[in-house]
Amino acid sequence: MATTALLRPPTSSPTPPPAPAPGVRWVPLGMAAVLAAGLVAFVAVRHGAQQAVLLGLGLGLGAALFHSRFGFTSAWRQLVAVGNGSGLRAHTLLLGTTATLFALVLGTGTGLFGTTPGPSAGSLGVGLVAGAVLFGVGMQLGGACASGTLFAVGSGQSSILLTLGGFIAGTVLYAWAFPLVDDLPAFPAFLLSDHVGWAGSWAVTIALLAVVWFVSTAVQRRRVPPPTEPPPSARGVARVLRGSWPLWVGALVLSVLGAGVLLVSGGAWGITSAFTLWGSKLLQLVGLHPEEWLYWSGSRSAQLAAPVLTDTVSLTNIGIMVGAALASAAGGAWVLHRGIPARTAAAAVIGGVLMGVGARLASGCNIGAYLAGIASGSASGWIWGIAALAGTWLGIRARRVFGLGVPAPRDSVC
Repeated sequence: MATTALLRPPTSSPTPPPAPAPGVRWVPLGMAAVLAAGLVAFVAVRHGAQQAVLLGLGLGLGAALFHSRFGFTSAWRQLVAVGNGSGLRAHTLLLGTTATLFALVLGTGTGLFGTTPGPSAGSLGVGLVAGAVLFGVGMQLGGACASGTLFAVGSGQSSILLTLGGFIAGTVLYAWAFPLVDDLPAFPAFLLSDHVGWAGSWAVTIALLAVVWFVSTAVQRRRVPPPTEPPPSARGVARVLRGSWPLWVGALVLSVLGAGVLLVSGGAWGITSAFTLWGSKLLQLVGLHPEEWLYWSGSRSAQLAAPVLTDTVSLTNIGIMVGAALASAAGGAWVLHRGIPARTAAAAVIGGVLMGVGARLASGCNIGAYLAGIASGSASGWIWGIAALAGTWLGIRARRVFGLGVPAPRDSVC
């Protein structure tokens, strides 16, 4: 009985069965397949095997994100609004598995292509907390987190294009205003491995994640929320390619691919630094000079001067969008939404800008700061998560201003 309660906390009604997956969208699938193959081949020939492998890992990340609908925005919204912690428990599995793989890679110093892997650890201060709160508000208004924005764009959701545009604009705004926020009060980064070694860091991280699991289970048992609505899914073996995957499968696949990014590039999987690069290059195309900003001085100047397809984060981001297009077309879910209500469009842009500014203030998003930080044994990852939850609480209230839905206890699903 206790084991069942831990694995399946109660919901107000049984989870409905998923609807059958629509038929394959052959034209988008063919176009995405040609684009994926062409990009990998071009990058391999022009920039080398390491960059091609990173692009391939991005393709896998995009497919896994879409097939499992692995989200952070909806998971936190469901937790805060009605107490459904199923998404957060999926996070703990992703975080725990990634922390295990990171401990093995970082603890042994194993890297490919001559890289030396390093942990992700941000400073602990005003920028981290304020940035994470802004990000939490922004992702509730924009309808997606950083990884969710990319895979939603890849699957044809045109409203999320507005979120992405705002996201890029927000990161560029931060880069322009960099002198004003470069020296906010902060304590140095804190890595568990510096004090208890990688084995000890792993053990403490797993113990903390277990606490999160048990607390979310207890909250759900007390509030008895509506179940989460399952996405349409294929049946049998076809489910592997046409979805949808259980969240635990998505968590495991994402953790392996994320560890692959660390092995190949030497750094953890991230997303938002590429948005600053893309936006700044667009400004250069129209005759402006972001290269003169303080943000792009020093070591970053080479990044801005180099082609986009040599940038590690850009490669995985592009791969995520194309991989999601492949997966959504195979699952029959690729569709280009044309009609976007004005309030939804405004919320998407505002939310994107808030996420862009917040991610750069906090030196990362739900992937680069939260996932990579906690998996690296950094205190910054935990602080980011707590602050982003506070931002989620504020963002849920802001959603109502724009007429966006919020789960309620009497809903049949959330």
